[in-house]
Amino acid sequence: MGAKILLAALAVCAPGVALADPCEAPLPRPGTAFIGQVRYVGDGDSLCVGTSSDPRTWVEVRLADFYAPELQAPGGAEAKRALQGVASGQMLQCRAGDRSYDRVVARCTLGGASVGDLMRRTGVREGGRGR
Repeated sequence: MGAKILLAALAVCAPGVALADPCEAPLPRPGTAFIGQVRYVGDGDSLCVGTSSDPRTWVEVRLADFYAPELQAPGGAEAKRALQGVASGQMLQCRAGDRSYDRVVARCTLGGASVGDLMRRTGVREGGRGR
């Protein structure tokens, strides 16, 4: 019983473990256009776009035109909140570029405006590795 209490206390007190993005769809080839609703925001420049609530349809996207600070870096959490505000639940039109790790780098638009431009309009500063 004591071990169970200790484990429960550790689970509550321990810092959150970073979970992998839930996107599971195969990545589109470079040049391919795809659309979908923003289902998940990982940080200030990555998200999942999917055509249904099933994560097997969600494509993991790294924005091609915005470089957010890393999530743990100063400004990173603010960039994630800004991307959630700009894009969560919205229908994006994207064009696939190259891959970056397990994501497709894509330029995505919302209502004709690039998501990168919309992020800059919120006042979020850029500063990730791509900058």
